[in-house]
Formats: sequence, C-alpha cells, structure tokens
Amino acid sequence: MSDGDGQTTHFGFQTVDEAEKAGLVEGVFSSVASRYDIMNDVMSGGVHRLWKDAMMDWLAPRDGQQLLDVAGGTGDISFRFLKRAPQAHATVFDMTASMLEAGRERADAEELSDRLDWVQGDAMALPFEANSFDVYTISFGIRNVTRVQDALNEAFRVLRPGGRLMVLEFSQLPNPLMQWAYDRYSFNVIPTMGQAIAQDRDSYQYLVESIRQFPDQESFAQMIRRAGFEQVKYRNLSMGIAALHSGWKL
Repeated sequence: MSDGDGQTTHFGFQTVDEAEKAGLVEGVFSSVASRYDIMNDVMSGGVHRLWKDAMMDWLAPRDGQQLLDVAGGTGDISFRFLKRAPQAHATVFDMTASMLEAGRERADAEELSDRLDWVQGDAMALPFEANSFDVYTISFGIRNVTRVQDALNEAFRVLRPGGRLMVLEFSQLPNPLMQWAYDRYSFNVIPTMGQAIAQDRDSYQYLVESIRQFPDQESFAQMIRRAGFEQVKYRNLSMGIAALHSGWKL
C-alpha cells in the first residue's frame, strides 16, 4: 500500500501497521550503527563517497547557510557540507540515538562539534519552526520514513523561501537487464556482507528490500512537486543505482 493510503505500510517486503514501522526501522539502525559507515564502504565499493561528493557539487554549500540534515545519522553529509562552507551551521536530525552518538564521536574527532547540533526525532513531525533552514538534505533515509509525502511536506515547511531540498536515494536502473544483475547482487551478496561485517543479516535484507519498494525517479519527483517545491530535477548516479533529486521553495 502506498504511503498515506491507510493504516498499513511496507517494511521491506512485509506489510505492517503504520504505527509499527518507525520502531522497526529504529531497530534496524540501532543494530547496525557501530558498523554503518564501514558497511557503506563495503557494499558500494566506496562509490557512495562519490555520490555524496556529487551531491555537494550540485548543492554548492555557502558560508552562513543553515543546513538541516534529516536521517543524518553519523553526520556524513553534514561533515561534507561544513568542510565546503566553514562558516555554515548544520543540524543533524535522526530518529536513532545510537546513530547520533556515533556521529558525535566522529564530529569530536574531526573538530567540527562547534558547528553542529544533534537532534533526535521524527521526519514527519519536525520540531522546528517554519522558515528555519536554508537547505534540507536527506541521504539514503527517505525510503525508511513511514509516510514519505508527510516528510516532504515538512521539508517544505521548515525551509525558508529560496531554500533548497536535496535528496540522495537508491533508485531504479532504466535498463531491465542491468536491473536484473543489480538485483542478483543486492539480494545474494549484501545480506551476506551484513552478517559477516555487522553480524546482522536481517537488517541488510530489509535495506535491500526497502530499495525495491521506493518510487522510481519520476514518480518521486512528482511527490516533491506535490509538497510545493518548484524547479524539481533529478540526476541519475551510476546509471540509476542512486539518484539525486533537487527542488526549491520559491
């Protein structure tokens, strides 16, 4: 069932009550928090770093901007943003306390703590006033939200006029044969890696399944437009394994 159509939603390939999904997702990320960054490198062969750099290239961070990094977890996107804009400020927002704690440890090591805030909460009900941020980012997190449209609506609310949304998320390859090959890799290799590296096969099985449940590039672009954003565009990365979506609050 699609987001917002009733009282059930998907958790990977399972159908669950909407009220249960947030707790299930939190359980996944609590389980993998200490190994999350290592697994990202292993699963993607380090390519996720290039995708995040491409996100920053398109975003072009500027000094003085206020960033809200939702599902920001261990702070990877915020750190990149602040290194390109040393006089900016970032708020890392995530539902999982252990992910935020791992991020705080990284921030201390990289001496970025004075330019970062860490807030725990729900992407569908952000605890911030309207028109508070210049930039809203969410990287590999929006597919885990119970009602994706509600999260996009909240993004629009908290951005200032002239503010920008940017979403980095796994997507769909336009070539069926390539998608078939990618599916074989995802379902057969990634959960096995999760067991070997993070001692958690089930969480990575969910992550693979959740990618297949997420809308394709144009469908997701339409959801962004429904939230009120204009000049909505997307760029495929690695032929569509991931995609960047951009929109402006004008």
